[in-house]
Amino acid sequence: MNLDKRVVCAGLALGAAIGLPLAMLSPGRASAAKKAPFYGRNFAHRGLHSADKSIPENSLPAFRRAAERGYGIEMDLRLTRDGYVVVFHDDTLDRVCGVAARVDELDLAALRDLRLCGTMHTIPLFSEVLATVGGRVPLIVELKDGGRKRELCQKTRALLREYQGQACIESFNPFIVGWFRIHAPSLLRGQLATTRQDFLRGGSSPALSFLLSHTLLNFISRPQFIAYRIGRRPLSVRLAETLGAMRVGWTAHDSTAEQGRDAVIFEYYRPKTRYK
Repeated sequence: MNLDKRVVCAGLALGAAIGLPLAMLSPGRASAAKKAPFYGRNFAHRGLHSADKSIPENSLPAFRRAAERGYGIEMDLRLTRDGYVVVFHDDTLDRVCGVAARVDELDLAALRDLRLCGTMHTIPLFSEVLATVGGRVPLIVELKDGGRKRELCQKTRALLREYQGQACIESFNPFIVGWFRIHAPSLLRGQLATTRQDFLRGGSSPALSFLLSHTLLNFISRPQFIAYRIGRRPLSVRLAETLGAMRVGWTAHDSTAEQGRDAVIFEYYRPKTRYK
C-alpha cells in the first residue's frame, strides 16, 4: 500500500472513530422560541412541597403553591392498573403511602383511598394537575419507566394536546423520549441522566449504565435538553450540550446550581423564579 492510500485509510478510520460517537450523542435541534418558556427558569421538584411533608410531594397543594408563586413545575407520571395517568414518583407506595404495593398493581379507586405522607391529600390524576396549574407556569413532565410505556406515552400526549399551557417531556428511558420524537415532535423533549453508579444501583447492567450515564443513546431520542444530576458531568454530556442541548440540572438545594445551566429543578429553598 502506497503512502497516499495509507493516509486515506487512516483518515477514514479517524473519521469513523470521531463520527460514530458524535452520531450517538448528538442532540436534537429546537428553535429559540421552543426553548424560551423553559430557559432560565427554576422548576419546583415534584411541586413546591415542604420538608416536613405537611405539603406532600406530587400533590395538588404542592403544584398549586408553585404555580401561585410563579415557579415552573416538574412532576412524574405513571399508569394505574386500570389505565389512568397519575402523578407519583416511586414504583412502589411504601415510602409515601405506607402500603406494600406497586402503583401499577392497583386501580385508581384503590389508590384514591391512600393518603400522601400521612396527610389528607391523595394521589392526583395528571388531568387534575393540569387543571390546577391552568397554564400559569411551564411544566417538565417526566414519564417513568414501566411495562406499558406505549400506553403511557399515548395517554400523556392526548392530555397535553388538550392543555392550554407550556409543557415539555423527559424520561430516563431513551425509547420513551424517542417515541415523542416521532409522535409528538412539536413538544420539547429531554433525556434524564445521572451517574453510572446511580444506574447500577437502580439495577441496570454495567454496559447499559455506561451508555445511559454518558447519554450515548441520544441517537434514539435526539433530546433537545439533557437533565443531568447536579455534579460533575461526563465529557460526552458536555459535548452534547456544546452541540446544542439545553443544560438542565436536578435536584438543586441552593442557587449555585444556576451557574452554567439553562434551567434548574430545585427543592427545599426559594430561588428566583427566573435567573436569566
